[in-house]
Amino acid sequence: MKLLFTTTLFFFGILSVFAQHNISGKIVDEQNDPLPFANIVLYNADKTSNPKGTVSKDDGTYILENISEGEYVLEISMLGFETEKIAKFNLRTNKTFNITLKETSQSLNEVVVKSKRPVIKQTAEKLIVDLEKSEMINTSLQDVMRKVPGVLVTNNGISIAGNSGVRILINGKTTEYMDVETLLRDFPADNISKIEVVEQPGAEYQASGSAAIINIILKKNVKLGTHGSVNSWIGEDQGFEWGSGFSIASYKNKLNWQTSIGYSQPTFREDLFLVRTVGNETYDQTTREPYDPDNFRISGSLDYYINDKNSIGLGTSFNTRNSTRIASSETIISDANSTNTLFSENSFDRERKNYSINPYYEYKTDTDRLLIDFNYLDFVNDNTNTLYDVAGSTIPFTDRRYIQDGTYNIKTYSIDYSKEFTDNFKLSVGSRFADVATNNDLQSLTENNSGGFDFNEDESSQFLIDETIFAVYSKINATSGKWSFSGGLRYEDSNTDGTSIFMDNGSTRTEVLERPIKKLFPSASISRKITDVLGASVSYSYRIQRPSYNSLNSFATFLDPFSAGEGNPFLTPSYTNNYQFNLTYEGQPFFTIGYSKTDDEIFQLIRQDNNTAQIRQQEVNVENNTNWNFRLFAPLNFTDGLEGYTGIIVTNTDFQSSTYGVDLNKWNLIWFVQASYELPWDVNFEVNGNYGTGALEGQIEVDWLAELNFSFGKSFLNKKLKANLGFNKMLNRGFVGNIDYGNGTAAVESNGSRQNIQFRLTYSFGDQFGKKKARRNRNRDEENRINTGN
Repeated sequence: MKLLFTTTLFFFGILSVFAQHNISGKIVDEQNDPLPFANIVLYNADKTSNPKGTVSKDDGTYILENISEGEYVLEISMLGFETEKIAKFNLRTNKTFNITLKETSQSLNEVVVKSKRPVIKQTAEKLIVDLEKSEMINTSLQDVMRKVPGVLVTNNGISIAGNSGVRILINGKTTEYMDVETLLRDFPADNISKIEVVEQPGAEYQASGSAAIINIILKKNVKLGTHGSVNSWIGEDQGFEWGSGFSIASYKNKLNWQTSIGYSQPTFREDLFLVRTVGNETYDQTTREPYDPDNFRISGSLDYYINDKNSIGLGTSFNTRNSTRIASSETIISDANSTNTLFSENSFDRERKNYSINPYYEYKTDTDRLLIDFNYLDFVNDNTNTLYDVAGSTIPFTDRRYIQDGTYNIKTYSIDYSKEFTDNFKLSVGSRFADVATNNDLQSLTENNSGGFDFNEDESSQFLIDETIFAVYSKINATSGKWSFSGGLRYEDSNTDGTSIFMDNGSTRTEVLERPIKKLFPSASISRKITDVLGASVSYSYRIQRPSYNSLNSFATFLDPFSAGEGNPFLTPSYTNNYQFNLTYEGQPFFTIGYSKTDDEIFQLIRQDNNTAQIRQQEVNVENNTNWNFRLFAPLNFTDGLEGYTGIIVTNTDFQSSTYGVDLNKWNLIWFVQASYELPWDVNFEVNGNYGTGALEGQIEVDWLAELNFSFGKSFLNKKLKANLGFNKMLNRGFVGNIDYGNGTAAVESNGSRQNIQFRLTYSFGDQFGKKKARRNRNRDEENRINTGN
């Protein structure tokens, strides 16, 4: 009897906790005409929980489903009408509220309060940079990334806490087949809604990657009607450079579409200075490599809202990058008795293009979300480079030519479902399947006696990869009082077959290397609100870093007469345990401690053969890599008009390998500042810079670093026209350091820091809000509808 009573009491308790009710009704105006797309927001009476919201349908009706019992406040609003509120009420059964909205007596103009800087929020898993509420004068992704605390944008790319292996995603999709430098320079900030810096990826993310993920979330069209922007820029770097882009978007009734197109011709140059000893000889090499690629991109998306719960859509993009350039090298070889010089050039002709298509279906209510997604990517990378000597050389050299054709075909299928049982408990599950096929064909040719080139079958190869990755995951998010918890588990089953086809003593050989992996990847984070302004969190994630497809091919390609890069078909994945502790102040990043330990780290090994004086670069697995990082941030707001961040980043990097004789350990400190200031005449001045005491760039031990960029921006024509004059890479210092080959050392300088000046113009056009009668044509603000239904 006691057991029956206890069981009955337990089930009644469960039913009372999960009792759910609906709130419905109809929204009309004073003429009793239905008002579609009115915003209905439900708040907990104490307003401590996240609000729930919906919009009214075409006939003015609305419904909020599966609401837990409790005390609530209902708020109904619409552009051109006075906001109505339903005072605190008790929800114990289904409720009906029919509302009549009154038109405002004055014509309305849209009033949006915006900051010069994005809104930044630190959580246990990621740093969220919200651009929707910021007034961006700068107009490229590179400008935006420089505003994110702790993210450094340098000549060497993007680094976070001393780690440059950052992955960039767009709407959760990979950009690994897009040129990162072009992406940073050309991607317009006006198209970006949020940027998420995910240092501890949860189970919903792919387990691949040992460093942070930067996820760029694009804007959905939130203005009714048709609008867009035109941007153009000119500049001077290695030579004259320019670019231009156009975007347009439209939302009418249930249809939402947008498209953008862009073209650019940037110019820049990388210089390499290398001095090394081989026996009793000194090799002094100078290489200057200019870049002037042609970049073209076009993308588009179409979203159709079947009703307030169901939507379908299609996105597509096409990117090309064509580059023809000549890298010039001068190598002086000297000993105690003689000096010889080899002048050489390496002519590159590269063509890259990628195409993707992404259809999806989404079902979404206040508590449930189902997303079914397919993504297809086709990437082509064709390269031809010819390495030859130049008149004036005193050392003979046999010219070489390499023709490499690469194709990559990737299909991914995913399904994700999440359910919010209560305001404090959410469950997410999902699955993903990826099918990858790559084909790399390298043809090596050697100069013949008649001035042409002969095929060299012994140095040529074809490399095929067939890979499948199946993954399932589950994750929970729970909140109790001041505590929040997130925990997930991801299982991945991958099979990678690498097939190498090459000639061996006149016969064709085929070798297949198989690499099956079945592994669990846990992740978790817990956070607590200590005071009204101070919060703390700890997080953990386990990750895998798979070798790049190109790195698995054993072919060798000469970069100059004395150095070449070669692949390694025996590379294995590396595995990383990441730990992080965060302190936040008013939700902003304040203090961070991070630690990671990687087994079988994929490491760029540089070796020298003292017999041939040749240098080889090859990715290998070193047994251990550890990284400590300490970050301290502080806002810059000590005077009116000043906004920004400053801080220091202290890291320790350690590589250890008995197999390859690697023993590298280095501490370094980086101080950075990112700030904007309102000058007279509404001119916005922005500056960012950093100074570092040195670091490990793989095997290269780099000396002190410094960088400085600044810009001036101003808006015209009621903020429709934005102008920006940027000065980049001012007072910069390139990478200056040393390489320890194990059997010798080299002094190296890699410098791409010629000053860059760019002038950018962006003009926005399209429908504007303000006329209250426009609602008769449904020309109204539907931001909440898009945010809720997408």
